[in-house]
Amino acid sequence: MFEIKAKDMRGRVGVLKTNHGDIKTPNLMPVIHPRKQPINVKDYGADIVITNAYLIYKDEDLSKKALDVGLHELINFDGPIMTDSGSFQLSVYGDVEITNQEVIEFQEAIGTDIGTSLDIPTGPYVDREKVEEDLEITIERAKEAISFVKDNDYNMKINSVVQGSTYPDLREYCATELTKLDADLYPIGAVVPLMEMYHYRDLVDAVMHSVKCLPESKARHLMGAGHPMIFALCVAMGCDLFDSAAYILYAEGDRFLTTRGTLKLENMTEMPCSCEVCCKYTPDDLRAMDKEERTKLIAQHNLHVSFAELRLIRQAIAEGSLMELVEERCRAHPMLLDAVRHLGEYSEDLEQFDPRSKKSAFFYTGPESLKRAEVTRHLKQLENMDKKKNLVVLPAYRKPYSKYLVSSFREFYVYAKDESNGEDAPCVIDNDDTDFAVLDIPFCMIPLELDEVYPLSQSDAPRIHDKIADEFTRDFFIDYAENYDNVLIHPKVMDELELDYIERYEHPEDVRYKKDDIKKLKAIADYQFGKGAGEALFTGNIKIEKSKKTGKIRHVFDKNQNIVNMRASDSFLILSKLGAQRLATLDGMRNKVMIDNSVESFAREGKSVFAKFIKDCDLNIRSNDEVLIVNEQGELLAFGKALLSHKEMMDFKTGQAIKTRKGFKK
Repeated sequence: MFEIKAKDMRGRVGVLKTNHGDIKTPNLMPVIHPRKQPINVKDYGADIVITNAYLIYKDEDLSKKALDVGLHELINFDGPIMTDSGSFQLSVYGDVEITNQEVIEFQEAIGTDIGTSLDIPTGPYVDREKVEEDLEITIERAKEAISFVKDNDYNMKINSVVQGSTYPDLREYCATELTKLDADLYPIGAVVPLMEMYHYRDLVDAVMHSVKCLPESKARHLMGAGHPMIFALCVAMGCDLFDSAAYILYAEGDRFLTTRGTLKLENMTEMPCSCEVCCKYTPDDLRAMDKEERTKLIAQHNLHVSFAELRLIRQAIAEGSLMELVEERCRAHPMLLDAVRHLGEYSEDLEQFDPRSKKSAFFYTGPESLKRAEVTRHLKQLENMDKKKNLVVLPAYRKPYSKYLVSSFREFYVYAKDESNGEDAPCVIDNDDTDFAVLDIPFCMIPLELDEVYPLSQSDAPRIHDKIADEFTRDFFIDYAENYDNVLIHPKVMDELELDYIERYEHPEDVRYKKDDIKKLKAIADYQFGKGAGEALFTGNIKIEKSKKTGKIRHVFDKNQNIVNMRASDSFLILSKLGAQRLATLDGMRNKVMIDNSVESFAREGKSVFAKFIKDCDLNIRSNDEVLIVNEQGELLAFGKALLSHKEMMDFKTGQAIKTRKGFKK
């Protein structure tokens, strides 16, 4: 029912398959009132809508017509329709005149595509005992609904709503229990009050703790979220669908939705965008209109802005720039900025789903960028790499650093880890026993052998540093320096770091960074595949071919056999047959994906691997990684590029998981 086509952070461009057509996600479902439909939302970009089954059920005329002609004809929409069960009315009025089973039966009878069980929405900051009580009812009703739909072989798909108020552990508990039921979609409920109060930080907690325990193979719907200023943030957290009546409710109050907030017509001197309404009318024109006509026009604008923002988000996911968009949008309101900074506390979780390489460069836009998945991943990989005896820290100039590096240095500071050895002179620097690196924002320490690898070279930051970024870099350096016996720091870097316990030192000979292509290849291999990969791959009579235009490494051979190719866009290594075989000799075999023996022959023929045939895979696999495909006995069958991360491979039962490059025929 759901397939991923592109990824960035937890954001997914996907396809949601329904009985009335496929929907591209992320997407917005405008709320349609079954009696009041001032505009045809499909004319303005709506691919899927949501309406209230309980309101139809309670209205005798609507109910009869829906049962006679079907829901799609009733509301004049031929695309997919989701229906709510009356839980909103339950939260407002405290009771509804329908049972869980009755509302499920009614939704199926009127032909809804995606129905919803009668959950109990519990608002924010409610007493825990009350939340737990409501939660058990919600879970029990979800069980009843799914069982009823499956037992009666209904054509309708079913939602199971995650509740739990503002208690993260209860959100996790509810999501875990609902996942066991195998619903078709998972809405995240009772968050509207958080958005109305601008409590976006608590919204982040509610969403992240819900999504954390939900299956990756199912779409997630953030209920009641309809303002375009929060779409990017919520998509980055893993939300695929939104619904709201905001487009019409705001229009009825003469309010315009924008990605920077809400504008009141009474205060406007200019129209806010370039949609048809904004190009054709002025604020004075609208103020002079009849109320009904004005409401329709503002609603059209609100839909235009909402769908335009979702198109922009899908494009950002495709090119890998979603977080730049999130950080830009969240500067529209202080509480949104607080939320995106709080999202940084979930960086390790987000990193598991973030592709290792992207089409877009990494742009540092402020302190919140320091918590991005790319930074977290790089710093973790640095800690896992082998270290030499000495470290020489050089200033950052143009990228790639190794290409524009000044050829030699003599004057340094000696960094001392404590006052007792502050005056110890360093040993003579031997290149074979020394790591050379530059210090730069936001990736802190960048070994010169890795300086062309994504995103270390494909990144940019302001030349004027903010204090938080400087402190972040300084703190990382202090910890990182503990790995070395001797550390020499260039004076320019020393001035920026403002470190204690230092001694000025003039090295007796020029300290030169000598470029070594084999050393570079081994460092990239260890960075990409883990310790030991470089030694395993690059043995024998190594021959390197470079691009005549750029001078970069392109192909690597052992005599005449290709081992790897280096991708020009990100400098990651692409395996050949020999490279895959050599990587497979490492203890523990890195980046391996085990597939069912029944499809072994297809893998050997070089055909793509589908998710449903994956039995197991390594935890470190991210989308776009080079992977080894093995059978259940651990025998190497093929190699290729991962399209999904570890968690997604293990959860999805449809769609491609690996684009196979080549197979090893028997």
